Amino acid sequence: SALTLATGSKASALPAGTAPAKGSYTNEPDALHAKRWAMVIDTRKFTSPEHFQRVIDACHHAHNVPTIPGNQDVKWIWTDKYAHVFPDDVNAYMPEKFLHGDFLLLCNHCENPPCVRVCPTAATFKREDGIVVMDPHRCIGCRNCMAACPYGARSFNFVNPRDYIDEINPSYPTRMKGVVEKCNFCAERVAIGQLPLCVEASGGAIAFGDLNDPESKVSKLIAENFTLQ
Repeated sequence: SALTLATGSKASALPAGTAPAKGSYTNEPDALHAKRWAMVIDTRKFTSPEHFQRVIDACHHAHNVPTIPGNQDVKWIWTDKYAHVFPDDVNAYMPEKFLHGDFLLLCNHCENPPCVRVCPTAATFKREDGIVVMDPHRCIGCRNCMAACPYGARSFNFVNPRDYIDEINPSYPTRMKGVVEKCNFCAERVAIGQLPLCVEASGGAIAFGDLNDPESKVSKLIAENFTLQ
């Protein structure tokens, strides 16, 4: 059977206070538009560690994500084993390639994001198109969002990340010590009509589109394949 991972759809939420109002951006005339952005990862098309790393490197280099040794590493997109990615779907009789293979993880941009609900400063908020973004200037480093996230998709800057970036990309802002960061679905690229970098670097293994549009590529992939969220 086919195994395709869908990201950007439904997710769990924690009982907490009322979330801030949905955010909206003013985009360029050629911006990409969707009612509900989603990403589908075709796990069958990732065939080597180098393929995963190419996707990770593209994202991390463009967004100035530091590489910090030890348990303080910052990540926007990374790999892990099946049991950690889909803990509710593990059984003892799964094919070896699933149990011991690598799978990509990133922020799931939840339908009802618990990180948004628990943030006291609205530093993290959900846009009208479904993308969950962060404003590091509002972040006070309380890490409530990290505790609330069911997927471990957020990283905290315990040290100055600029000290661990070999080559800073001047087109994207660096963060500072004491704030949280995560994948933003390349909102800055979507705003000028470009696809997320992981999609471009994947060579067709990752699709990005409007989940509310039945004719979009992501909708067709989900309709034609067995998927896990």
